[in-house]
This record gives sequence, C-alpha cells and structure tokens, in this order.
Amino acid sequence: MAKGPGLYTEIGKKARDLLYKDYQGDHKLTVTTSSETGVVITTTGINKGNLFVGDVATQVKNKNFTADLKVATDSSLLTTLTYDEAAPGLKTILSAKLPDQKSGKLELQYLHDYAGICTSVGLTANPTVNFAGVVGTNILALGTDASFNTETGNLKHLNFGLSFTKDDLIASLNLNDKGEKLNASYYHIVNPLTNTVVGAEVNHNFSTNQNTITVGTQHALDSLTTVKARVNNAGVANALIQHQWRPKSFVTISSEIDSKAIEKTPKVGIALALKP
Repeated sequence: MAKGPGLYTEIGKKARDLLYKDYQGDHKLTVTTSSETGVVITTTGINKGNLFVGDVATQVKNKNFTADLKVATDSSLLTTLTYDEAAPGLKTILSAKLPDQKSGKLELQYLHDYAGICTSVGLTANPTVNFAGVVGTNILALGTDASFNTETGNLKHLNFGLSFTKDDLIASLNLNDKGEKLNASYYHIVNPLTNTVVGAEVNHNFSTNQNTITVGTQHALDSLTTVKARVNNAGVANALIQHQWRPKSFVTISSEIDSKAIEKTPKVGIALALKP
C-alpha cells in the first residue's frame, strides 16, 4: 500500500475506474510505438457514426523531464511539459492548448506522507486559480477542491471529499458543486486471485432531489481475459470483455442495452490497442 493520502483526484478513483473505465460505444484504434532513445508515439482514431476523430501524441523523456505533444483532427496542439522531483515530492507541470491563447496553465503537485497538494493557475491577465488538498494517511483522508475566477471574483466550484481504505475495501464520500450534489462510492476486492471486484456509486442531486445508482463488477476469466458489467437504476446495462492477446496489446468488446427501449438495437463498441 502506498504511503500518504495521495491527490484529491484519487478519492473514489478505484470505484470510478471499475464502473466506467474501458467501456466503449464507438470503434477505437490505438497504436503505440517507441524508439530506443525513449520517444513514444501514440496514434488514436475513433469512429463515431459518420464522424472520425483522432490524434497523434508524442512523448519524450529525459531523466526527470517529460515533454508531451498531441495534435488532434481539430487542428489543436496540446503541449505538456513535466518536471518531476524538482524537490522531494514536488512535480511541476506546464501545459497549453493552441490556438487557444487562454489555455496556458502552470500546475504544482506535492506529495507527502500525510498530505497531497495540487494547485494551478492560468497564464492569463485574470487567471483562474485552482487548489486541491488532501490530509490524512493511506487509510483515512479528507480533502477539498476549489476553483476561483479572479476576473469575476466568483468561486467556480467547491468540493469536499472523504476516503476510507481498509485492506480490500475502499469507501469514499464527496460533496460537490458547492453542496448541491452528493456522491458516495464503494469498492471491494472479493477475490484477489481472480481479480473479482464489486463496486457501487450513488449520486444525489439536492436541487432536483434525483438519485442515480450504479453497481458493477469485474472478474478475470484467466490471466489474459477480464469481463466487466454494470447496471444503473435507469435500466441501462453495460458489459465488456477485454483480452490481452499479446503483451500490452488489448482488444475490448463492450455492449449497452437499455431495458426501457428493448426495441432498439444494442450499442456495440470495439477498442483495439496495439503496443509492440
């Protein structure tokens, strides 16, 4: 078990990954290649009905410095420069998405045995300032996430989170959107030998008094094949099977069925990730 409470984004992440990660409703192809000098190039293409979108990402590493460049089909260029361990536990990230001149952002992350801090500021005349902090241990952690617009003087968002981890169980509670939404999640490893996991997420909106409940599970059929399934209280069920047909290369087939619209054809998505 890792030391420290981690960053705020890690609160509830295990349950979110179980319930939502790898489910694909479109056709997706990802090809990754690398050179002996450490240059990694990843090409991604997604076919969404009659629309095809994609991007090409290049990553270059040199000791503690990493440069990421991503060019998308909308002619945007995302540049991210990361310097790790400028000081013990400190990571510096500089990013910008061109041609958007207001997208520049400087981010600092700091990890300690009893705290995790992430703060960022937009590189504009009137920037948006974000702060996320977590205090505690790898068992119990309490954190907050806030964003402030210096141009308008308004608090864009304010969230609070609580996480509890004990052996094979992780429970989290988040109060989001300035107290308007409550999110509770649960993640439990039933059998580590077969990677059998169950999880659930409950969302409550105080302004509309609506609840959304999602439960899911995963199980490894063998060392190379994993199946996952989820269902929510709206009657929408999803399932997927993921097979590692060669080291670091996966094929994933997922489907979605709406029990309230049985007459509709189920959605089927296919994702292929190739990494030589």
